[in-house]
This record gives sequence, C-alpha cells and structure tokens, in this order.
Amino acid sequence: MKTSSSNSSAFWPIMFAIFFGNFLAILSTNTVTVALPVLMDHFHTDLSAVQWTLAGFMLATGTVAPIVGYLGDRFTYKKLYLFALIGFTLVSGLCAMAWDIRSLIVFRVLQGIFSGLIMPTTMTIVYQVIPREKQAFALSIWSLSMMLAPAFGPTLAGWLIHMFSWKWLFLMNLPIGAAGVIAVILFIPKYRLTSTKSLDLPGFIAVILGSLSLLIAFSEGGVWGWTSWTTISLIFAGLVILAWFVRRELTTPDPLLNLRVFKYSRYTISIALNCIITISLYSGTFLAPVFLQTIQQASALTTGLILLPSSLTMAIFMPITGKLYERLGPFKLIFAGLVLIGIGTWEMSRMSIDTSHGYITFWMAVRNVGIALSSMPTLNAGMEVIPRDWTGHASSINNWLRQGLGSFSIGLFTSILGIRTASHLADLKASAPGTTAADWEQQAFTLGVNDVFTIATVIALIGLPCTFLLLRKGKKTAEAATEPS
Repeated sequence: MKTSSSNSSAFWPIMFAIFFGNFLAILSTNTVTVALPVLMDHFHTDLSAVQWTLAGFMLATGTVAPIVGYLGDRFTYKKLYLFALIGFTLVSGLCAMAWDIRSLIVFRVLQGIFSGLIMPTTMTIVYQVIPREKQAFALSIWSLSMMLAPAFGPTLAGWLIHMFSWKWLFLMNLPIGAAGVIAVILFIPKYRLTSTKSLDLPGFIAVILGSLSLLIAFSEGGVWGWTSWTTISLIFAGLVILAWFVRRELTTPDPLLNLRVFKYSRYTISIALNCIITISLYSGTFLAPVFLQTIQQASALTTGLILLPSSLTMAIFMPITGKLYERLGPFKLIFAGLVLIGIGTWEMSRMSIDTSHGYITFWMAVRNVGIALSSMPTLNAGMEVIPRDWTGHASSINNWLRQGLGSFSIGLFTSILGIRTASHLADLKASAPGTTAADWEQQAFTLGVNDVFTIATVIALIGLPCTFLLLRKGKKTAEAATEPS
C-alpha cells in the first residue's frame, strides 16, 4: 500500500530533517577519539579498556546495518528513523551519566546500534521520498552531513573537553537530537511502499553473527596478528556464516536482506567502486593524524586544525558535485575524482620527518576533492537503477560494506605500517650505525607511512578501469522504476 506523494513534499524541509540525524550519528564517531586519554584518567583505567568505547560503537554500527531493509519495510522508514533518533538522543544522556568504564561501553554499544539504523535509513528516505530528478543533489547534501562531522568533530571535542568536561561530548547531542526529532515528525511524510513481511529469524541470527565475527577480526587483527588462530578462526567463521546467509536470502520468499539488488550490474559496479573509494578515504583519515601526532608531536587539537581545511574543502565540494552530476553524469566525475585521489595519495607517500604542515594540508585537500567528486556519484549511479521498493535493502548493503571495509582498512593499514616500519628500522640500523635509536625509529616510521600511502595509491588507481563499465551500462532507470517488488 502506498500513501502520500514524494513530488508534493518540500525538498529542503525533508533534507533538513535528514541532515540532523545523519550529522549526529557521524559526529559521535569522531568526538570520542579525542577524549580517550581523558576517559582513561577519569575512570582510572587503561587504553585497552577505554578503546572499546570507540570499537564497541563501530562494531554495533556495522552489525545492525544489514537488518535496516527489513525493519524499514516492516515499520516504515519514517517510524524507524524516528525511533533510532529518539533512542540515540536518550542513550547520549546515559553516556554522560556513566558511573564506570563498563557502563560507558554498554551505553556506547547501544548508541552504535541506533547510529547504525540512522545512516542507511536516511539514505533510503532520500531515494523513496525525493523526486528522481533531485536525488543526486539530495545525496550530496546527505553526504555533506557525513563529511562535516569528521571535519569539525575533533576540533569541537578538544574545545568542549578543555572548556567543560568529557560529559559534554554526549550532552551536546541532547538539543541537536531533540531538534532532529521535531524535524522528522514535521517534515518527513508518512508513506509505505511495501506490505509487511515475516521476519527471517535464521537469516537475522546468521547475519548478526557473521558480521560481528568479521568486524571483530578486522578491528583486532592488527593487534592479534593476521595469522593468529583467533583472527583466522573469526574470519573463517564469519565467511562461512555469511555464505550460508547469502544462499538462504537468495532462496527464501521473504528475505531479511534482498540480495537480488545485485542483478542490476550498474549497482554491482558502483559497489566495487565504493569499496575502493572507502579504502582510499580511510588511508588518509588514519595515517595523516598518526604521522602528525607520532612523528611531529602535534597535539590532538593542533592535528584537527591542520586537517580542518582539507575536510572543509571536501564538504564544500559535496553540494557542487550534486549539481555537476545533473550535467555531467557519473563517469566524468568518478574518473576525475579517482585521478585526484591517486595524485594526492601519491604525494602523501613522499613525506619526510620535517614535511611542512602546509604540504600535508594541501595534498590532503586534493585527495578530499577527489573523494567529494567520486563518492556521491558512485553511490547514486548504483542506487538510481534500484526499484523504490528495494532501495532500503540496497542502502543497507552500501552502509554494511562501508562499515566493514572501514574496520578492515584500519586494521590492515595498521599491520602493514608495523611490518614496513620494522623492516625499515632493520635496514637503517645496518646502513647508519652511528645514528641514535630515536632518529632510526622516526625515520623508519615515516618510511612505513609512505609505503602504506603508496599501496593506497595503487588501490585508488585500480578503480579507474571500473569507471568505463559505467559508460557501457549507461542509465537504466526506466526499467528499474517498473521492477515489481
């Protein structure tokens, strides 16, 4: 049963309501990172315990993403978004009231669950409510909310902790969340595209267990070692469970996650490109702060200020890309974006210990312009061929893979950085015996960072041939619009 018409809905009020929730969900991922040392001191605990306030949040976010399609079809996406936003806001208050590190970790996991519901739900609303001719621009606004949060998050967190306390990292969510709830009630229209389906309980359990196994392995693989029994066992178990899940979802009449969206080849190509762009994105967001703080001894606040211009550059280019998409289409934007990502990442692989902050800011900005030009067109190129009834499942898969690849990328880059640093350290000790140990370590770490950026450059350039497949497929939105649910 379908109710209401998206064509009669006001564009900006709807995007205002979507922007609030998405910004809030992403912001809480970035602010807590800066607070880890403060939380260690406040709760009198060590880093291994405190880091679970971040890791638990990320694991919960990635684990819940695959079930958004079912929940949205079952309860409607407006109700799901409203529920998630209210829950996120209330749990933020609980985080501020945490009495020990265990309670904070539990509340952060709950917060991550609601955050994992918000992101794919808001993307789905864009494709189900916004008219097709405005969807590219709408997705650029949706993406902008995701980019502004990491741009301002570390700086805002540093200021709040300095002026008040760590509790304000969560208390600030209360008024923002309340405003978002009001906006959703007032501006998101009521609608339903599909009839209620029964819950695929075996599939639900399988996707939760499989996702959790892989996410834990990807998050901790760098610490445990990628060849350790624990890591290998979790990866094997996760792959086996998810393989069974995929087989079941393709045969059951009421799948929890409709994997039939992959029959649209353009969507499948966009997923592959999105994976490449996600890995490239995380190489910079992970390595640049590590280099600045470890080698150049910059504080967290200083690091945030150094990287702020490049983040703002990406945020500025997001809505511009939305407008350019309407005239140029996805191919030219994605190709140009991947070229800029490749050039910027290559230049970041040529750093030395005394590399200027201006150099880092400029080439990170070049990378981020490339990400802005390519990320939204990649998402929209795939999503615009998906039938409206299936967009919830397609966006769930997008966010599921992005979250998993984010965890995998950080773990993989951490491992490669450690291996290459150790290799360079051994070479330096053999070739420069008179140098101090501190100089060896700094130089070896810098060379290790450069090696990882070089690998990230190759990964970005691998995406260039894939863009030509988008030309061959062309736009097939007409057949998607008539696809039966």
